[in-house]
Amino acid sequence: MTIERTLFALAGTMVMVTSLLALFHNPNWSWLTLFVGFNCLQSSFTGFCPPKILMKKFGLKTEAEQALVD
Repeated sequence: MTIERTLFALAGTMVMVTSLLALFHNPNWSWLTLFVGFNCLQSSFTGFCPPKILMKKFGLKTEAEQALVD
């Protein structure tokens, strides 16, 4: 799995989990959902994404790096 696909999976999972927590536990979980959305938006403009840094340290490759291997 590449970094880009993992980021989509992570963001989608976080949105679903925090939405369910906001619905069934406490509405303040919506703030985390908002933060995830904001992080996705700013990442699309700046290219800076903190989870991407961690994923690189764990050894995941980007789509471009994976294409060179295949």
